[in-house]
Amino acid sequence: QVQLVESGGGLVQPGGSLTLSCTASGRFISISTMGWYRQAPGKQRELVAELTSSGSTNYVDSVKGRFTISRDNAKNTAYLQMNSLKPEDTAVYYCNAEFVLLWIGRQDYWGKGTQVTVSS
Repeated sequence: QVQLVESGGGLVQPGGSLTLSCTASGRFISISTMGWYRQAPGKQRELVAELTSSGSTNYVDSVKGRFTISRDNAKNTAYLQMNSLKPEDTAVYYCNAEFVLLWIGRQDYWGKGTQVTVSS
């Protein structure tokens, strides 16, 4: 089966930086879009950033200029570099990827999430 595992979350002071990683494993033909979502307490899950296999990116307005999404296709890993963090960035961050699976076709998977807390 396919699995996504996130890492890199933690506690950071306002203005600080963190880098999240998401590594895919399992049996798949390819990965198309990889993205990061977040969910703060009492709020809906929102898209933070996504990166297609062709290199196109999309960011939510609140993180533009501060966050950068990238991927290493050889390692099946996506990254989210987060700079100038603000308390409102506090949330559980989830990795999402669209896989191309044998016999099944395209299917979305989610990681279990990693907590990011921005506080002094």
